[in-house]
Amino acid sequence: MAPYDHDRPDGGGGAPGPLCPLCRKPVVARHKPFCSKRCADIDLHRWIEGVYRVPTKEPPEPEGGGET
Repeated sequence: MAPYDHDRPDGGGGAPGPLCPLCRKPVVARHKPFCSKRCADIDLHRWIEGVYRVPTKEPPEPEGGGET
């Protein structure tokens, strides 16, 4: 488990359980690991836009998208 899963923004109290990685509200099973469709959509948009990246050792592709 990631350390943020059980950290409470108020420093404790309340029932233990995972929190949404974006807004820190309790996770809802239907949208796990997020609290809502909105947070799930925000995360998806970040992946699509390239905000999140998986590091690789491959060189970047040349601009233009064509074969060289």
